[in-house]
Amino acid sequence: MGKMERSDSKPVFGWKKLEAGFFSFTGGEMGKNVLIALLLTFFGLSSGRGVWAADVNWASIVPELEGATYVKDTTECEECHEEYMATYGNTVHGRIFRLNLKNDKDAIDCENCHGPMSKHLDAPRKKPPLLVSFSITSQENKNKICIQCHAGGMQIGWKGSLHRRSGLSCPDCHYTMERKSDRKLLITERATEACFKCHTEKKGQALKSSHMPVREGKMGCESCHSPHGSGNSKMLKAGSVNDLCYSCHAEKRGPFVWEHAPVRENCSNCHDPHGSNNPRMLITKGAFLCLSCHQYGGHVNLPRYNRASSPYGQGCINCHSRIHGSNHPSGAKLTR
Repeated sequence: MGKMERSDSKPVFGWKKLEAGFFSFTGGEMGKNVLIALLLTFFGLSSGRGVWAADVNWASIVPELEGATYVKDTTECEECHEEYMATYGNTVHGRIFRLNLKNDKDAIDCENCHGPMSKHLDAPRKKPPLLVSFSITSQENKNKICIQCHAGGMQIGWKGSLHRRSGLSCPDCHYTMERKSDRKLLITERATEACFKCHTEKKGQALKSSHMPVREGKMGCESCHSPHGSGNSKMLKAGSVNDLCYSCHAEKRGPFVWEHAPVRENCSNCHDPHGSNNPRMLITKGAFLCLSCHQYGGHVNLPRYNRASSPYGQGCINCHSRIHGSNHPSGAKLTR
């Protein structure tokens, strides 16, 4: 079927190592087909059903589909829906159902989502149509159809997710009939743009002067949140806000000899991760942020009395520079 030749000339399937660390495939046409199928499966592009998948009871969605049978012929669809079929053929679904079939069910193509077509073809102009129309079926039924294939992996938390409990369905973020994005069949080019259609207040925050590099495209909402649900608050990808922040800002993790309690508790005590008009995404101007906790006597810390801790420049951290914690033996006041 093919072999991979390494520098030690030991035969291994599929690849030949070239100079400078590059590889060339040597397995022939059959080997390439096997490799493509393996890659599709590994990256979740295979249409094979997972252990969570369940066939849809079509009659529970459209009662008239009781007794309808699968036609398994997309040419029947093309006679009326030629424009839809042309764009659908360029999508991930269109290519998989035609080029990477796993079983007989995959071969039914359009009927995977719209139900058995036999009755619809007998009465194509009947209103409402004798098939599942996504423009009129309920949100929950749309989810039921998608979950017959997409029940595992990243979608495993969907049933208990905040988005589902809020009445959203898969087509609110994904569009299967036309390729509008490079990945994930999104309704927009980037996932963040899809999020902003509902979360307009977060879009406004992302436009503020101090913000994460979301609008520049260096990260997106999905960098921190799992839109299909997670076991964490706010659908975060980590168990806590701090754990999530530390995945990028590892230098703030510590451990420190001298801890700053609000920092250890939650980064969002001081920062607004969605954007702010204050430096470093602070929730309020530096000196006044400190004063929300430090209002005790013995230290002239009010801006009108102490120019060093004024709201200009660095404020309190003109002196208390190690605000996230210190490992210095004399760093009890986070000054060094």
